[in-house]
Formats: sequence, C-alpha cells, structure tokens
Amino acid sequence: MLTKRIIPCLDIKNGRTVKGVNFVDLRDAGDPVELAEIYANTGADELVFLDISATEERRKTLANLVLRVAEKVNIPFTVGGGISSIEDVDVLLQNGADKVSINSSAVKNPQLINDLVAKFGSQCIVVAIDAKQIDGQWIVHLVGGKVPTDLDLFEWAKEVEQRGAGEILFTSMDNDGTKDGFANVALAKLSTELNIPIIASGGAGTMTHFLDTFTEGKADAALAASVFHFKEIEIKELKEKLQEEGIPVRL
Repeated sequence: MLTKRIIPCLDIKNGRTVKGVNFVDLRDAGDPVELAEIYANTGADELVFLDISATEERRKTLANLVLRVAEKVNIPFTVGGGISSIEDVDVLLQNGADKVSINSSAVKNPQLINDLVAKFGSQCIVVAIDAKQIDGQWIVHLVGGKVPTDLDLFEWAKEVEQRGAGEILFTSMDNDGTKDGFANVALAKLSTELNIPIIASGGAGTMTHFLDTFTEGKADAALAASVFHFKEIEIKELKEKLQEEGIPVRL
C-alpha cells in the first residue's frame, strides 16, 4: 500500500513565507530557506513552494530562491507561481525543483498541460485547483482565488487528468486557513472519480483533520502551512499518530 504523504507548503510573497485565512489577511511566517531545511530534517515527505503573487503581478517565480531552497532539502520539491511556458519550467527544474505546479495558466491554456507532460513527463506536472462552493457547486477560481471561472471543479479535474497531469493539488478556498478540517466530501469525490493522486489542501487544524482526510477524504497526500510554520503540529508526532491509527506513512 502506498504511504500517505505529509507536505508543508511555503507560500511566498516578496521573498518571505506568509499565511492567511481564506486567501487573504496574510501574515509573515518566516524565511522560506530556513523553514524548508527544518521540514526536510523533521520528516516532511515533500515540500510545495508557491510564489502566490507571481501570477497576479505577472512576473516569474523567484528562481534564485528556488535554488537556495533546493540546496537545503533532500526531499521532492514542487514549485508554482507564474508558470506559463516550457521555458519557465525548464528554468525551475534546472534550479532544483523536482516538479512544477500550474494553476491559472492551465485554465487559460489547457494545451499547456499536454505540452509540459510531453516535454517533462507527467510525474513532473502538478495541476493546482483552487475552488469554492457557490450555490452548492464547486467553482474553480484563478489568480490566487481572486477571479471566479465558469469551470466546475470535478469536470476540470477530469480534463486535467485526461491531459496527462501527474497529480492534482486541490485547495478548498472555503476551508483555507480556518483550521476546521479539509473539504473531505469533495476530496472523496475527486479521489473516487480520478485515478491520479489527489493532494488535499485547506483547513488543517488538528492531527485528527489529517486522519480524516486520509480516511473520509481518501486523499493521497495532505498539505498544510500555518499549523507547521507556527509549530502547532510537529510532523514527526503527526506521523506517529497516523501510524497508530493504521495510516501507512514514512517514519
């Protein structure tokens, strides 16, 4: 049985790690290079590094910061933010990223998924989907959650899989930063309808929330930020609890 992954997320703005609630009210959470090294040494399975304002500000992910982080970690490292071309991905992989995450650019140009998969392989390409419920329907949002689309979460996720993406990182905007738990009903539906791994994001507040997203939400991995950054949950202790509850994890 595949082990479940615990993934700290480093949301980067102006070179610093930040964290907000429902995608707003950002506060400083520390130096991303220092945090990345700590997580790599304390049991994280992977890292995700998102330059959250790159798309909004129409600039590229900070490749030099990616390089500095990559030099400090020995675990898989996914980078996202402002990626819209094969050239962008090339630069990030050369600077030490193992995978890239695309979001707004994939919606605006779905063929980009096919092109990146053809060039770099599906194992390199993660498609991030930010969605919130509007009138009972999960609607995909772009540009850091600021711009709603007419896309349904589940239909878009199926298309993403058909185009060859290796994983989906689903963030519930309704749950993000609330610490009330992950969007497990939506996650379970994604995991049931798709064959590629689903990373749960948005809502982690307790160790039980991680347990729930692996059991009820059927997620393959769980991503969190503030509970790790502010040491509310230690990854080693979390993994020990999950193992006690019968969840396969790498200790």
